[in-house]
Formats: sequence, C-alpha cells, structure tokens
Amino acid sequence: MRRIPILLSLAALALLAVLSLGGCSTLTFVKRRLPPPTITADGVIFRFNAPSAKMVQLAGNWPENNWLAGQAQSGSFNVGLMKDEDGDGIWTRTEKLPPGRYQYKFVIDQTNWKEDPNNPNRTNDGYGGNNSVLDVR
Repeated sequence: MRRIPILLSLAALALLAVLSLGGCSTLTFVKRRLPPPTITADGVIFRFNAPSAKMVQLAGNWPENNWLAGQAQSGSFNVGLMKDEDGDGIWTRTEKLPPGRYQYKFVIDQTNWKEDPNNPNRTNDGYGGNNSVLDVR
C-alpha cells in the first residue's frame, strides 16, 4: 500500500526536475504584457501583440477613422493600418488625436475585432462586447 504514494512522489520529483532543467524556458503560454496607449509629443502610440496576424488595424471613433468607415471613402482597406517593422509580432501605430475621450479596438486580418488587453478602461460596445477607452488630455 505504501508503494503508490512513493511512486507518486517520485513522479512529482521527476516532473519538477524536468521543468527545472530547462523545460520552463520553452513554455510560451505567458504573453508579454505591453503598455497601454502612450501619449507622446508625436501622438498616441497604440500597441497590439498578434504574432500570427497578416494585418492589424486600429479602429476607433475619431473622425478620420470612424470605425474604419474611411475604407468606403478612400476605397482602401488600409485605414488604421498598424506596422510590425521588426517582425516580433508587436504591431504599432501612432495617431495624432486632439484632447477628448475615444473608443477603439484592434482588427486582426480584417475579421476579428479585439479590445485592448493592456488597457483596463472599457465600455459596452452595444454588440455584446467592449470597446477600449482612452482619455487624451
């Protein structure tokens, strides 16, 4: 009867040894936390982590974007286009926004609308989800 607890203890020790010998360094389920939108002299810097995305857009309620409605006006799908210049999966965009309160989301590959996981300020989007909220002063 004592063999089962001893075997379980040995199995737990073996698992602990594997994890401590480098197994933990390959775990990738912990996402790197990015800062919320940052207000700078050049504008507001938005960041979004989407390593497998082919395209990420910033959609918001300011007039030049109008939730990507500018696409119909310009005939382009590049409204709010974000860039991942170094290929690390972190997409960025700087927007010149005058003082005010703005709502926004990120659009991944033109289909998936996501709130900003790095900004705790949210409001109901009227569609069963939330928009991220940013106050520019």
